[in-house]
Amino acid sequence: MGLKGKLIGSIEVKCGGHSIHDIIHTNPHHIPNIAPNVLNHFEIHEGETIKVGSIVSWKFNQGGNEILFKDVVESVDLEKKSITWKVIGGNMLELYNSFIVITSSEHQWTTVTLQYEKKTEDTPEPLTLLGVLLNGLKDIESHLLKK
Repeated sequence: MGLKGKLIGSIEVKCGGHSIHDIIHTNPHHIPNIAPNVLNHFEIHEGETIKVGSIVSWKFNQGGNEILFKDVVESVDLEKKSITWKVIGGNMLELYNSFIVITSSEHQWTTVTLQYEKKTEDTPEPLTLLGVLLNGLKDIESHLLKK
């Protein structure tokens, strides 16, 4: 059994993938208000916005448990509407040696990719987390469609 894995989930969004990317890239501090059942907290620790080198933290709800990510933004591709976040702290690193989250959007689709290395073969695949992140994207879409 391999310890490295990749999970990819995509959802079709009526508001356009570019709109989802714009919220994540330029207004991530609004996401806890947009998706309070998914995201409890967002904070920028270093940097002013989501730029390469910015350090941010997120607190998610997963089945009644709080998941904390502290990330450094590794890359932002405005043309491809993609952001790569490397987890550098938080309780996700209790189960995984490395964890990267990639958000990308194109046309009517938004995609979340999780790349990870489990500490042991018994560590579960982060399927529930992928579902939580996709639900957050659906909440962002609903918010944008109300406007």
